[in-house]
Amino acid sequence: MKLVLLRHGESIWNQKNLFTGWTDVDLSEGGLVEASNAGDLLLSEGYDFDLCYTSFLKRSIHTLNLVLEKMDRQWLPVIKSWELNERHYGSLQGLNKSETADKFGEQQVHVWRRSFDVPPPSLDLSDQRNPALQDIYRKVDASHLPLTESLKDTIARTVPYFEEEIKPKMLEGERVLIVAHGNSLRALMMYFEGLSPDEIMKINIPTGIPLVYEFDKDFKVLSKQYLGDADVIDAKMKKVSNQGKSKK
Repeated sequence: MKLVLLRHGESIWNQKNLFTGWTDVDLSEGGLVEASNAGDLLLSEGYDFDLCYTSFLKRSIHTLNLVLEKMDRQWLPVIKSWELNERHYGSLQGLNKSETADKFGEQQVHVWRRSFDVPPPSLDLSDQRNPALQDIYRKVDASHLPLTESLKDTIARTVPYFEEEIKPKMLEGERVLIVAHGNSLRALMMYFEGLSPDEIMKINIPTGIPLVYEFDKDFKVLSKQYLGDADVIDAKMKKVSNQGKSKK
C-alpha cells in the first residue's frame, strides 16, 4: 500500500513569516507554482489516486485542486475534514515569528513551535479568531474546537481520524492522497514511524513536496521518500526550520 502526503504550497502568511494555524489564508504566487509543480511531478512519476482528503482551510484545498487539475483527476472524490487542519496556534496567530522571537526569545518560540506538549497562549472565548464563532465550523461541535493546541493535541484529533476514516479505505485497496499542513502531517508521521517526542521536534516538512509512504499488509512502514530534487527539498526544510529565529 502506498500513501502520498502533501503539505500545501506556500501561503501568503508563510511568505510573511506569520503564525497561521487555523487562520484561513490563501496560497501565495509561489505557493500556486509549488502546488502545480507537485501535480506535474506526481503525474510524471505515474501516481494515480482513488480518493483524496484535505482540511477545511483554503490553502490546503486550493493546493489539492491544482494538483488534481494538473493530473486531470478533478473528478476524484474529495473529503474535507477539520481534523486535518493545521495545529491551532492560539493568540500567536497573525504574529510575525521572527518579531515574536525578538520579544520572547528564540528558545520560547522554539518551544511554542516545536515542543510536543506545550501549547501557545490561548485565545479568549470572545476572540473573533475562536473557530466556534466562524461559519466554517458551524456544523462542528463547539466543544471539539480548540483555542490553542500543542502537537500532542493535534495528534489527538488527526490520528484517530486517520485510523477511523482513512486507514480502512487504504486496506480496501483505495489509493489515497492527503493534502494538509505541517503539523497535521507531522502527527501522522509520528504515528506511522513510532517517533518519540524528541524525534518529531526535529522534523521539518517542506511545502509543496509529495512524500510517499509504502506499507506492508500489517501497516508497517516499508519505505518513505520525498519526490523531486534533493537539494530543493533540503533548502525548503531549512527554510521551515529557520522561521522562528530572531533577526537581531
